[in-house]
Formats: sequence, structure tokens, C-alpha cells
Amino acid sequence: MSEQQPILLREERGEVLWLTLNRPDQLNALNPPLITALREAFESLRRNHDIRVVVLRGNGRAFCAGLDLNDASWSGAPTPHDILDFQRSISDIYRAMRQCPQAIISLVQGPACGGGFSLALASDIRIAAESAKMNAAYIKAGLTACDMACSYLLPRLVGLSVASELMMTGRFINAERALRVNLVSEVVAEAELEASADSLIEELLATSPMGLRLTKDGLNMSVDAGSLDAAMALEDRQQSLVAMTRDAGEAVTAFLEKRKPVWQDR
Repeated sequence: MSEQQPILLREERGEVLWLTLNRPDQLNALNPPLITALREAFESLRRNHDIRVVVLRGNGRAFCAGLDLNDASWSGAPTPHDILDFQRSISDIYRAMRQCPQAIISLVQGPACGGGFSLALASDIRIAAESAKMNAAYIKAGLTACDMACSYLLPRLVGLSVASELMMTGRFINAERALRVNLVSEVVAEAELEASADSLIEELLATSPMGLRLTKDGLNMSVDAGSLDAAMALEDRQQSLVAMTRDAGEAVTAFLEKRKPVWQDR
């Protein structure tokens, strides 16, 4: 595949943005142009209220094999400043994924390694094909596995023991085990990945726009809340805010009239 083709495909289907990593011959490994494209895509969503759901997937037989170590960009003798600047250019992707208000669904097939693993971890919901296999590949490259938000996100998803095992060894976790340890929500045949997302998207879009955005925001904050009182104080403020929207009244009216609500607030 020629690098002249888009390396990140964007398709808007109504209120849903489908992002497809498009370097199938390189197993969608991250090179500088793809890193930039992903970072800019998620940063641009920060105040976009027209897009409510993002689906992230890979073209071909892999989700994302991590950093493309064969890329010529890595040649030369980088200074510590160069390395830190590059490191932050990648880590900004995962920060932007958590900061954007849209629900992010990752559809994972084949390898999801290193930075590709972190793309799945930074999503809100993960659906795996039976072929999926994921690992914190960083430690296999002579580095620490505490990279690309992995040390923050993985223990919160699977607990410290399983996270320590995966990060300290770099071993792969397959789809079946990923489902058992709650790393993914569902495992489906590869041919059913898109259909499995469609049913989930329908349910997400049935919620009120502001309610969905603030649910993601509340989860982001509450996962690190210092106490029950701190988490509930945030909930009280957000719920009071949403209760004042037109959509809250519309939801009650639609329920009483036995119809689907028509959302107005963005």
C-alpha cells in the first residue's frame, strides 16, 4: 500500500465518526504521520457536539502493532530532548482520547501491541474479535512497560495482579482471557465486529447528548475520586445541570407518551 493514501480514514455516519488506521501492510503500526493524524483527530473532537460516538478500528488483519520500528524516521542520533518531545507527541493521543467527550469504541482484531494496546485501553468500550491478541510490548523492547498510559489504565481495568503480570512479562492476552478479566466487553467473530458496534452505537445514541458526555466526564473523575463524598459531590452537580436541560423534560414526556425522545440540546 502506498503511503500516499490516507493513513487514517475518516467516515462520518450521522453522529458517529469511524476512524480506521490504514497501514494494513505494516499491521497499522504507528509512524510519525499516523501519530500526528490520530492526535489531531482526537484533539479536534474536544468541543465537537455534532459527533457523539467514535469507532476506532484497523484496516486488514491487525488493530495496531505498536510503533513502526522499521520507519526511517527513527534513524540518526536523537538527543534526550528529541526523545522526550517525540514521546509526548505520542502520549498526547491517549490524553486526547480521555479528554474528548465522545464515547470511543475500539474494535480489536489481530495484534494490538504497545501503543496499539494503549489505543484500546484509552477507549471507553472494547470489543474484540476472536483473533485479537494484546500485549504491553514496551518491556520486550528493553524499556519499561509503564508507557502510553498503560500503567494508569490497565490496573484500573483488570486489577493490579493481572496488570503486573502482563506488564512485567509482555506476554500476550488473547480474546477469551481478555473477556474473563473484563478487559473487553464482548468477543465476536471478526466478520461480526462492525455489526456488534452498530447495536452498541444505537443504544449510545438513544441517550441524551449531554447526559452521555457528562457520564464519560464523571467516570473519568470518579475513578480517581478521593472518597465517596467527592464522587457524589461531582454527581450531584452534574445531575443538577443536566436536569435543567430541555432534554430532561423531553425524556419524561417521551416516556409518558410511549415514544422515543427527540433530543434538542447539544
